[in-house]
Amino acid sequence: MDLTNPLVYGVPFFLVLILLEIGYSKSHDEDQHLYDWKDLMASSAMGLGAVILEPLFKVISAIVIFNLVYEVFNPELEGVRTNIMGYQSFGWAWYVWLICQLLDDFSYYWFHRLNHTVRFFWAAHIVHHSSHHFNLGTGIRNGWFTLLYKPLFYMWLPMIGFHPGMVVVCMGIESLWQFQLHTQYIPKLGFLDKFLNTHTQHQVHHAQNLEYLDKNHGGYLNLFDKLFGTWAEYDEDIEIKYGVIHPPSSHNPVVILTHEYKNIWNDVKSTDNWRNKFMYIFGPPGWSPDGSTLTVKQMQRLFKGEKKEAEASNGQVGAGKVQLDLVSLHVKQDNNVQVAKNE
Repeated sequence: MDLTNPLVYGVPFFLVLILLEIGYSKSHDEDQHLYDWKDLMASSAMGLGAVILEPLFKVISAIVIFNLVYEVFNPELEGVRTNIMGYQSFGWAWYVWLICQLLDDFSYYWFHRLNHTVRFFWAAHIVHHSSHHFNLGTGIRNGWFTLLYKPLFYMWLPMIGFHPGMVVVCMGIESLWQFQLHTQYIPKLGFLDKFLNTHTQHQVHHAQNLEYLDKNHGGYLNLFDKLFGTWAEYDEDIEIKYGVIHPPSSHNPVVILTHEYKNIWNDVKSTDNWRNKFMYIFGPPGWSPDGSTLTVKQMQRLFKGEKKEAEASNGQVGAGKVQLDLVSLHVKQDNNVQVAKNE
């Protein structure tokens, strides 16, 4: 079966949708702050680079890695593809496509979640979150280095018997869904919000509000976020601040692509302890041996404590919404050190 990655057809529509959103924002956004031209140009440069590099890496992922594991684990026996576990490898039936798409979403969830919780992966993925704007232009602001390791999260699918071409198409469908999520103009979708990863839920994912950090990693479903405790509902009473806590503060694509790797290198050089060096690379973003910087979990634990204190002092325990300024967390060095010791 001759298959084409749907992204080949999707890219032109990406550009059309971005132009339509820009036009719509000019007539419907009073402040007209949805897009910043320098920010859009930076996103476009990184998106263009990803489009150029992806076919090269696709050769490595789709042709080499996926086909290699498929051939090794699903050899032909008397003309029939048979998995080494003894069952016939999966064909092209409609239900096989549905199962493959579901498992693709499972793979994407863990690929995406680890991009946020392992600093070495975060250094590549932070590119996508580095803008303070949330629009369709941000949807093409993709890091280049994630292309190198992303196939490793999906290679188990051809290994168990799904055809490599089917896996690549399912990955492309996932990417198409992900792109169109990056808009603020589509509200909650009612019943669909119960099982789909929708536009408002993806706004949560791109927020730097502390209560929203590291939430909603799913592709087109929110099933796995709910199963593994990383789902957060969009709250209309919370004003979202987009971007990351420590942005690169530059529109230079090279700086955006590499700034976190530079930060990792500086942290690794700052210590002679090999465990600390390892944690600076593969620990969660924000980890430090003395608590001088905090991980998301540490900050959220402080946030919960501050929230309880604020609600108790207002006589509103269990009611009301308290938002904690992230800056106030970073200046509490004594508390930070204590939290780090208790990790």
